[in-house]
Amino acid sequence: MTDLFAMLTPEFVSVILLPALIAGVSVSLCASLLGVSLVLKRCSMIGDGLSHVGYGTLCIAVALGWAPMQVTIPVVIIAAYILLRLSENSRIGGDTAIALFSTSALALGIFASSKANLTTDVSHYMFGSILAMSHGDVIFSVILSICVLLVYLLFYDKIFAVTFDENFARATGLNVRFYNLLIAVLTAVTVVLGMMMMGALLISSLMIFPAVTAMRINKHFRGVVLTAVLISVGCFLTGLFLSLWIDTAVGASVIIMNLIVFVTVSLLSVLRRKKA
Repeated sequence: MTDLFAMLTPEFVSVILLPALIAGVSVSLCASLLGVSLVLKRCSMIGDGLSHVGYGTLCIAVALGWAPMQVTIPVVIIAAYILLRLSENSRIGGDTAIALFSTSALALGIFASSKANLTTDVSHYMFGSILAMSHGDVIFSVILSICVLLVYLLFYDKIFAVTFDENFARATGLNVRFYNLLIAVLTAVTVVLGMMMMGALLISSLMIFPAVTAMRINKHFRGVVLTAVLISVGCFLTGLFLSLWIDTAVGASVIIMNLIVFVTVSLLSVLRRKKA
């Protein structure tokens, strides 16, 4: 185990830890908010699919010498829109479309990175490396996270209506297609930002675990959202410091903390029902 307090020098805290905390908390907030809508709409796998599209795009961008994040975000947004349209208007089901898109993009990305001998350079996008984020990446992540949070709060009532009952929302004159697209776009942005922290393999778990756990504690939408936020941020902070203490990957440590909380809450729910 690492001597955690010995590591927490002023230079380490200011240059590495504090930016990681700011970026991680920002992305965790966005992921937990959108995760609730995705779980309730039974679209949990879209985060996983978009993360694979994002990883493939990042690999291609790095291989071609382009700015990875700036290229990946619009591509993943376009992918989210196409997936939404396919699930609505195509004979191809939503899960099938996600599988086709994600595996194809992943294969193209791996092909491009291996051809350019950049497999090691892009590995941190697969597994996450929040402590290695540059100052520019942190600023970029925080700015976009704030934009996602503001848009979510601005359209909270509309997102709530579309999440729970699309038919009723449509009957009241709400543009359901637009707000579904808005959720998909916000999810796409959050997925790309989260890849720096969690990696493509784990970012969808950051969105789903807090939401599912919160639903076992609260039954009202607002309560679920607030509980998911608390769980997500709490597990991120605990996982981050745990990873520093026992010298493990940050992303994996965060998800393990989410898993522990989920299992604990589930067991308590079962015990409560048995007593009742």
